[in-house]
Amino acid sequence: MTTPDAGASQARAHATIRDVAKLAGVGIKTVSRVINDEPNVSALTHRNVMRAISELNYRPNYNAGSLRRSGGKTQTFGLVVGNVANRFWGAVHRGVEDVASEHNVAVLAASLDDDTAREERIIGELLSRRVDGLILATVRPDQSALVVEQQRGIPIVFVDREPENIDADVVVTNNRGGAEQATAHLIAHRHRRIGYLGEPGGMSQAQRRRMGFNDALAAAGIAASDSPVIDDLRDSDAAHAATLEMLTRADAPTALFSSQNHVTIGALHALRELGLQREIAIVGFNDVALGDLIEPGLTAMAQNPYQMGRIAAARAFARLEGDTVSQRIVVRSVLIPRGSGEIPPRRT
Repeated sequence: MTTPDAGASQARAHATIRDVAKLAGVGIKTVSRVINDEPNVSALTHRNVMRAISELNYRPNYNAGSLRRSGGKTQTFGLVVGNVANRFWGAVHRGVEDVASEHNVAVLAASLDDDTAREERIIGELLSRRVDGLILATVRPDQSALVVEQQRGIPIVFVDREPENIDADVVVTNNRGGAEQATAHLIAHRHRRIGYLGEPGGMSQAQRRRMGFNDALAAAGIAASDSPVIDDLRDSDAAHAATLEMLTRADAPTALFSSQNHVTIGALHALRELGLQREIAIVGFNDVALGDLIEPGLTAMAQNPYQMGRIAAARAFARLEGDTVSQRIVVRSVLIPRGSGEIPPRRT
C-alpha cells in the first residue's frame, strides 16, 4: 500500500489515473466510473477513490488526446479575468493574446465576475485541460492552493490583484501612489470635502487605492471624518445610487474620487441626473470609454491594461524558458486632466 509520504511525492508531478487507481487499490475503470459519477460503485470504493484523488491532487485530463503536443505541451495558456464586461479586462486579454500568438500559443479565457466559487471551478477546469501556464486576476487573496501547481512546473502570473501565500510573478498598477496623486489633484484645486466611491474592499487593489486616498488627506491635514466613504460598490448601478445618496446629504462633498471605471460611470450618471456635472469635481481611477468626449471631460488616473497583459504573458513564457526569479512589476498610471477634476469647490 502507498504511504502518505509517497502520495505527497506523487502530487508534485502530474498524477495520472493509474496513480489514483494504485493508491485506492482499485482498477483504472473503477476510477473512471467514480470520476464520471457512474452507477455500480460501492460507497466504500467511491470514498477510497475520492480520497486518493484528493491526496494526489489529481485532475482529469479531458483533452489529452486532442491537445497534447510534442514535448508534453498543449500550446495553451489559461487567462482568468475579473469581468469581461469591463473594458479594462478586455485590454488585458488583448495584451496577453498578442504575446501568446507570437509563440503560437492559444489563450483560453474566462471571467470570474468576482465570485470566489466560480474562481475555484474555472481554475480547476483550466488545469484539467493541462494549460501550459496561468495568468490570473483572482478574487481570493490566499492562493496557497496553487503552490502545488507551481511545483509541477506550471508558471502562474497574477495581474492587477496581488495574491498572498504564494511566491509568484505579479503585474500591477501603482494603485496606492496613483490614488494619492489623484486625490492630491483635487486638494490642489481647493477641495477639502472629498467623497470616496470604492469597489469591493477585499481585493488588494481596492485596499491600496483607499490607502492612497487617505495618504493624500493626511498629507494635507484633512480629517478623514470630513470625507464621506461608500465602498463595496460592485457595478455602475450601485455606484449611481451611492453617488445620489452622498450628494444629497446636508454635508455633501464638493469633489469625488472614484476608485474604478464602472464606479466612475455610475457616478457620472448621478452627477448629470442631479445637474451637478459642472459643480462637483470628479477624478476616476482608470479611464472610461469616451471619457474625453463628455462635457466636461473626465479627469482620470489612466492605467495601461494592454501593457499589463503583455508583461504578464511575457513573464509566463520566461518561466517556461527556465527563469526562476519572481518579479513584482509596476506599470505606472498617468493623470490625465480633462476638466472634471479641475472644477473648483462651490462657495458655501
